Amino acid sequence: MSKPPVRPYYTDKGASTAFYDLVTEADTSIVGDIDVYAGLAPPGGTVLELGAGTGRIALALAQRGFRVTGLDIAPAMLAQARTKRARLGTEVADRVKFVKADMTAFDLGRTFDAVICTFYTLSHLPPGPRWARTFGAIRRHLAPGGVAAVHLPLKAQMEAAPPPPTKPVLLQRAPDGQSLGLYVDSRTFSDEGRMDLILRYVVNGPRSVRETFERLTYYHGDPDPFASEAGLRADGDPVDMGSAGVIHLYRHA
Repeated sequence: MSKPPVRPYYTDKGASTAFYDLVTEADTSIVGDIDVYAGLAPPGGTVLELGAGTGRIALALAQRGFRVTGLDIAPAMLAQARTKRARLGTEVADRVKFVKADMTAFDLGRTFDAVICTFYTLSHLPPGPRWARTFGAIRRHLAPGGVAAVHLPLKAQMEAAPPPPTKPVLLQRAPDGQSLGLYVDSRTFSDEGRMDLILRYVVNGPRSVRETFERLTYYHGDPDPFASEAGLRADGDPVDMGSAGVIHLYRHA
């Protein structure tokens, strides 16, 4: 039997979208990232998140008293974020909103105390004009004295050998009774700094087993020149997130 076709990541009805929260909840490598972002703005301050996804970070910051705008380009991810927002009490829900937009080309007409580009969001794009446009947008939306944060993977982690394709990187039961097995079918890293993962999702339901393949692409690059060109200066050493890479910090110059 031939393999199912490889689908893009984060598409409507894709397994990466449907099980995003389940996978990230099990990922201990990113524990602590919300604390980092919460330390960038004053109490009750404003935060813009690029790559808000299903709202994991934006909603948590709103619960801590920040006023948050979460921006993402994937409608299916934003739909989940808005559903979770609707379950919150009015006081918290009123502090967060979600916007569909391309982070390389948007204008909200206002500035924020902090702008955060979370969990490898920038790495979905190749370094070059789109990184430059993203940093330009960050700079335009960052208040004077404000701090920007960009979370990126390390090159060594992207080059590392993948686990065997038969060994699951995650086995987890979903709240609806389904179980998810996640496998790395293949991983390549090019001289140009492009990493391609083919991920295999195996979903066991009450009556059937569904197997899908999705391609996740990340790019490696040095963000400092792009930040500098946009008018941002490095603000201390990057925050070490261990196996989850580093969070680069920049201040409005």
